[in-house]
Amino acid sequence: MSFSADTKEELARLGSQKSCCELAELAALVRMDGTLQISANQQYTLNVTTESAPVARKIFRLAKDVLKRPVDIVVRRKLRLRKNNSYMVSIHLSGLEELKNLGLVDEEGQIYHEIAPNLVKKRCDKKAYLRGAFLAGGSINNPEGTYHLEIVSNDQQHADSLCQLVNRFKLGAKVSMRKNWYVVYIKESEHIVDFIGFIGAHHALLEFENVRVLKDVRNQVNRLVNCETANLDKVVDAAVRQLQNIQLIMDTIGLKALPSTLRDMAELRLEHPDASLKELGGMLRPKVGKSGVNHRMRKIDELAERIRTQKSENS
Repeated sequence: MSFSADTKEELARLGSQKSCCELAELAALVRMDGTLQISANQQYTLNVTTESAPVARKIFRLAKDVLKRPVDIVVRRKLRLRKNNSYMVSIHLSGLEELKNLGLVDEEGQIYHEIAPNLVKKRCDKKAYLRGAFLAGGSINNPEGTYHLEIVSNDQQHADSLCQLVNRFKLGAKVSMRKNWYVVYIKESEHIVDFIGFIGAHHALLEFENVRVLKDVRNQVNRLVNCETANLDKVVDAAVRQLQNIQLIMDTIGLKALPSTLRDMAELRLEHPDASLKELGGMLRPKVGKSGVNHRMRKIDELAERIRTQKSENS
């Protein structure tokens, strides 16, 4: 299974909690994935559809525990695409009162688009509602790839309300539109870790953190290797340039024309073409620091450049 599916399965298997939290979680699940069916004799049925068996079982249990109403499950197998099972949980209601308690309609029986305040009064209720919303319409990328968590809603007001609820925990959530859907998303890895932690996916959190640490270490090693490679390239380029300049001086005025300090430096570079400036300085007698060697090499480079200029002018 994917990391997202594993996370949802862990959340769906969470045990008992307070009645207020169960109501909030069920309300989110119904709001995100449910449809209301009204029969000719005014019987209300909430049909909640999901492709996850653990989520279907959780909806079934919450509906029985919270609403105390008859609940049925119908399993359907798709014949096309992935051919996976689809589960429809049907909750048979006694009337509008249950819809009000679930925050789906207001006192006048009109559709309530935002998250009902009575569902998220406490901190635990807020977490439970977000857990239900993630179970119904959420997904999270494998942490091996890019960091991205999202919850998709078909209602802009509900999506905005959901984003505000997430940001009560200062998680930097934003809302974007994708075709006809509204996506509440989080991209910062630290915020994703906090989110999956407080909705109760602790095993997923540990796995996410392990992968994130390994990625950070790997990226840091790559940066160091790239830095070392770049530095090595600079050293090699500088050594090649110095050898070319020393050869030019040998072919024109000769090394004997150089001051003793520069002559010793040039002869040492010819003997040790692969040595670094620090290593060359250690071979001189008396020893010279890296800056001193660099100064002498710069003098040799300047002399070679003057010789090139003169040859150019005379040609």
